[in-house]
Amino acid sequence: MHHRLAPSSARGLLYVALAGIAWGTGGPTGALLFQHSGLNSTAISFWRLLGGALWLAVACRLLGRGPIVQQFAAAPMRYLLSGLGLAVCQLGYFAAIPRIGVAVSTVIALGAGPLFIALGARERITSTLLLAVLGLGLLVSGSDGSGGSPVAGVALSLLSAAGYALTTLLNRDQQDPLTSAFLGFATGAFILLPLAMTGGVAPAIGSWPLLAYFGLVPTALAYALFYTGLRAVRASTAAVIALIEPLLAALIGMLAFHEHLTTLSLVGAAVLLAAVLLQARRE
Repeated sequence: MHHRLAPSSARGLLYVALAGIAWGTGGPTGALLFQHSGLNSTAISFWRLLGGALWLAVACRLLGRGPIVQQFAAAPMRYLLSGLGLAVCQLGYFAAIPRIGVAVSTVIALGAGPLFIALGARERITSTLLLAVLGLGLLVSGSDGSGGSPVAGVALSLLSAAGYALTTLLNRDQQDPLTSAFLGFATGAFILLPLAMTGGVAPAIGSWPLLAYFGLVPTALAYALFYTGLRAVRASTAAVIALIEPLLAALIGMLAFHEHLTTLSLVGAAVLLAAVLLQARRE
């Protein structure tokens, strides 16, 4: 395997910010897929990971990356757990939504993720991180209400956050982030396939362009950028910077889907953006 120089701190922050922007287009894309693909959330998650794996396989081939099988064989447990983290992150979040609603699921999953990462990396939980979680909570405060299984919903959201934290911590300091992301996606898709097949895994023909985009931008590109950025910045910092994702998703919701943000949500967006900028400046 060829060793590659880690990016500078400034470039690492840029990569993570771009990853957050790419992730921010994933929510609207997923919403469109729910409407037009004929798939349930598990099948959409499967196609997302499989699509990401296929795009990254092409990228690895074009960029002349080393033997993928050899890299997997060097640390199989790392990539199996990374794929499991990706699968759990997807399944936990989508399963929590009908139980406690989009707003609470998002706050817990995205808010607890950076906290779990900081604890797992043995990094200090800073006031900026807590400010980011507060801003996130205010941002989604105007969303629709919850379902009828709050305890299960909270547990599933925390499970999603744990999956995100697991794959983030396992992909720190990777010499080849592209291949690492590919192996995680391929493993995650393999884990999700049996579950996806129980509800039907064949998408509507008209949804293929959306699935291709879903696999490329908010998946392959986003995670490749995020894992590359993790080589230069602390994991907890990367998790806070990546919270650009809900900010962009909210903006797209307003512009493309004519969603309305309350005054409290706008305050939350400002607080979250301030926390992201403060965390970047501290790095």
